[in-house]
Amino acid sequence: MFMLSLMQPSGLYELEEDSLEAISAQLLQMIQMKSHELYTHSIQVANYSVSIAAKMGLPQNEIIQIKHAALLHDVGLLTMPNAVLKKAPYFNRQEMSRFRQHPVNGANMIENYPCCQEILPYIRYHHERWDGSGYPKHLRGANIPLGARIIGIADYYDSAINPSTELWSKTRKTVKQELFSGSGIYFDPDVVRAFIEILS
Repeated sequence: MFMLSLMQPSGLYELEEDSLEAISAQLLQMIQMKSHELYTHSIQVANYSVSIAAKMGLPQNEIIQIKHAALLHDVGLLTMPNAVLKKAPYFNRQEMSRFRQHPVNGANMIENYPCCQEILPYIRYHHERWDGSGYPKHLRGANIPLGARIIGIADYYDSAINPSTELWSKTRKTVKQELFSGSGIYFDPDVVRAFIEILS
């Protein structure tokens, strides 16, 4: 049986089966145990990401990798206390700095597993932005892995329309307009185009 055991107070885990499907399923279960909202968000981001990748005509194996990366894009938040997560988006400076480490923390949690190597950049860089204003490395344009660009847009959209997210809770029409206006600035124009076609 596949098992995930808590190894350190920091929230790092030991994965006992080297299978992307198994690792993804077990970590997603841990996300669900931590926060139902975070779990639902992860599922939605994966659904959007797969739809975008398919619309863009990506190979099936790459679509599968993007799906698993999208499911786990926020796995690094397992290392953050629930009391801090519940303060979002009203973090103090220290908490915000810690929150911004979650893409790196998430990638670090699974980086020793050969089956996860292809999805690491997608998780690590899903908060990068087209103009270099994102984090953690301020990557620009095509230097951001395509899977990360896709997940980043899906993540932004689902967060923005989520009525439980006090910072956003916008209409779908408003968010589509924001994606369009942010195309070529924050978001990859090709990915935006594909996503808007799907939403339309």
